[in-house]
Amino acid sequence: MSEPSTLAAGELEGGEEKALPPTQYEFDSVDEKVLLKKIDFRVLPMLFIIYIMAFLDRVNISNALTMNLPKDLNLIGTQENIALTIFFVPYVLFEIPSNILLKKFKPHIWLSGCILAFGIIMLAQGFVHSYQGLLATRFLLGLAECGIFPGSFYLLSFWYKREEAQKRFTWYWCSVLVSSAFGGLLASAIANMNGVGGLSNWRWIFILEGIITILVGIVAFFLVADFPRDAKWLTENERNVVLARTSKSGSLLEKITAKDIVHFFSDFKNILGGVIYFSMIVPIYSFAYFAPTIIKTFGYSTVQTQLHTVPPVAAALGLALTVAYLSDRTRLRSPYIMLCLVLTTTGLAMLISVHNSFSVEYGGLCLIAMGAYAAGPMVICWYVMNLHGHAQRSIGTAWLIGFGNTGGIVATFAFLSTDAPRYTKGYTACLAVTAVGILAVMAYGFLVWLENKRLKATSKEEEEEVNYYSL
Repeated sequence: MSEPSTLAAGELEGGEEKALPPTQYEFDSVDEKVLLKKIDFRVLPMLFIIYIMAFLDRVNISNALTMNLPKDLNLIGTQENIALTIFFVPYVLFEIPSNILLKKFKPHIWLSGCILAFGIIMLAQGFVHSYQGLLATRFLLGLAECGIFPGSFYLLSFWYKREEAQKRFTWYWCSVLVSSAFGGLLASAIANMNGVGGLSNWRWIFILEGIITILVGIVAFFLVADFPRDAKWLTENERNVVLARTSKSGSLLEKITAKDIVHFFSDFKNILGGVIYFSMIVPIYSFAYFAPTIIKTFGYSTVQTQLHTVPPVAAALGLALTVAYLSDRTRLRSPYIMLCLVLTTTGLAMLISVHNSFSVEYGGLCLIAMGAYAAGPMVICWYVMNLHGHAQRSIGTAWLIGFGNTGGIVATFAFLSTDAPRYTKGYTACLAVTAVGILAVMAYGFLVWLENKRLKATSKEEEEEVNYYSL
């Protein structure tokens, strides 16, 4: 596999970027530790806040379903599940086009526009009066959000070296966990607003969160960072050093063609990445969408149900940060991913085999949340940072998140109301998918090992420095 040319600050030749490495003076004049902190402070917080709101708005319907939404909209049969599922149709289909548009319009324009549109649609969802209206807003939410998650990881991959990336990817991913925990707490408070202004409490969930999201979208236009080459908040020396540090990322002027897409999917490793992420997403969305419903079968009130969704997410946050630190420290990904998958499998086995024991069943939910949520950012980092160049990363992040999120469709139909309270079919489906994930991780790791072996042999023959794949 050929590597793109090393790029830093440079000039244009024949319409393409020709980058020259920074001088020794430029490196000596920049403290890399200080620069890294500056990047962390400028790049991560706004992306973190954006996705807190995006994920909160995406899954808050799970809280609304424990209130009066089904009754007010006369939902019957599998209509609740269809309303959850329709979100993923545009979300999956428009991932790759969205990443191409992000590169064309610049991140601060595209990402802020996506989250602003998301907030407006969420606000409108608070005023729907029919099942058809709910379907329409859920579809539009999926269309508005499709660019945020893959686009953010795509952007982050150009700011950090591989050995620095896992902690940053996990910090960003933790927005999902914070959103899940905050969503449960917020829903427990909003549950008491039933009748305020003549509106049901579930409507207030969508209205209040929609208004906050709109405000975040406006602020994001001014605070989202663009790619390093366009970062005006860096000095010229700092910009050159950043570009040199992440030189394997490739040129922003790289055009993405149909040939690039065909070439990308001709590598089986690239396809496996989507399968691995799919296996994480099914238990993640099963928890995100149905944890309140499952916990409610234990006999809790609406407020108690929302509060009991918080501890599993808090435990997942702790584990995610721990394994991210260890992963960057050891420069390994696959062993920690396998550990998380074992935790998920254990939790699912507990829920399938044990009934009428709150402590065991709740413990199983905690293990599922810990394993699935902690594995997610590690899979993304492992896969994305093993891709080289703008074309591969643009296509790869969209493929990973897009195909992976088809797992959301599986999750929304895994837990049907007719299977309550044991949900054996749902837990079994999650267990089967997790087993597929274990096999896919092993296969991807083996192919990466073979590629590194080939690269090592090539480097000895040609006496070249090679950028190996991480394991």
